[in-house]
Amino acid sequence: MHTHTEILSLVRDALAAQTFSDRRPAGLYDPIRYVLSLGGKRIRPVLTLLAHEAFGEQPHTIINQALGLEVYHNYTLLHDDLMDRADVRRGRPTVHKQWNDNAAILSGDTMLVLAYRLMAQGLAPNRLAPVLDLFTETALEIGEGQQMDMEFETRTDVAEDEYVEMIRLKTSVLLACAARMGALVAGASDTDQRRMYAFGERLGLAFQLQDDLLDVYGDFATFGKQPGGDIACNKKTYLLINALRLATPDGRAALNRWLDMETFDRQEKFVAVRALYDQAGVCTLCEQRIAKHFDEARAELDAVGLPAERKHELWAFALSLMGRKV
Repeated sequence: MHTHTEILSLVRDALAAQTFSDRRPAGLYDPIRYVLSLGGKRIRPVLTLLAHEAFGEQPHTIINQALGLEVYHNYTLLHDDLMDRADVRRGRPTVHKQWNDNAAILSGDTMLVLAYRLMAQGLAPNRLAPVLDLFTETALEIGEGQQMDMEFETRTDVAEDEYVEMIRLKTSVLLACAARMGALVAGASDTDQRRMYAFGERLGLAFQLQDDLLDVYGDFATFGKQPGGDIACNKKTYLLINALRLATPDGRAALNRWLDMETFDRQEKFVAVRALYDQAGVCTLCEQRIAKHFDEARAELDAVGLPAERKHELWAFALSLMGRKV
């Protein structure tokens, strides 16, 4: 079996080969090539291939579907960056900054079509319908999660459970889809497919909550982008929701003043809000919730009906995502 680092190398090589050189006009495909060249952890395709190999199949037999998930993921980033008016992605200008808004929309839409084309390529006839059903349901749920996230922007009463459901839809279900798809195409039982889905879903929740935490308590070297973005745009995160719930009356009033402020110094706001988070103890609370979902992911993977050695690399990959060691 391959290690997750070997699988990552395979994914990067296969993605680099997707040049779309036979397609025109260049103005449509240049932004796609650009965004796919920006790098990233390639979590979804690596998880797909690792799950597939765990059930006894070679990675190359599902490489198109794995790449389809990565192309789809990057399509969502083009549109997310445009909606958030984000200027930088992975240290480089976002597509709407490098080109314009229309390019981000149209090239993003084209990436969605390319993802579907990859998803259907090379599958046995009896696998095509279940794979497309899984992918389509996942894509619908991600759109639903994005809509919830947008609606949260104008609400002041977002509850913790609502937030967790939003990140489950917006982020976790794509990792769950990747894990289940690898198992599905390899011929795993329905029970093991569901367990693999739950493994990916729980891992995705832990990963997204850690992302929230790093945006406040991380640094550029480990986080990959400047911390404080969520605070600057008043994003309803697990930390903010619980800070508003747990803060003292004075702390809550101070938080609300920062939330209502239309003009501010970004660094000053970041430092002040983080101090209020510290007072409310939400860092520890978030770390506990991350650990809960991570433990749930381990339990789901342990329950998959495979020998432990065939699941080892999946867990090693999960540990690497969370910055932990075996």
